[in-house]
Amino acid sequence: MAKFKDVSISKEANIYFDGKVTSRSIVFSDGSRKTPGIMLPGEYEFNTDDKEIIEILSGELKVLLPEKTDWITFGPGDSFEVPAQSKFGLRVIKVIDYCCSFVS
Repeated sequence: MAKFKDVSISKEANIYFDGKVTSRSIVFSDGSRKTPGIMLPGEYEFNTDDKEIIEILSGELKVLLPEKTDWITFGPGDSFEVPAQSKFGLRVIKVIDYCCSFVS
């Protein structure tokens, strides 16, 4: 989906790692939530309460998924899932434009 319809969007940005990772929260009429954003090159670790599906729109990064030992490379058009109640690592190689969908 290239555009979102019938949504509410938070005016305030979600800002992490001194501004190197940012996003905005979008809530759909059915209550589902997405956060499109940007990640600058660097290494990051996130925790998640909900299951997440992260779609890469542009850029390149390596991901260390929970309970894995190998980093996996993702680029434009790729996506990956992170289970609820977990921690995952990111190594952003080229600026990432992404959209995260939260699955409850």
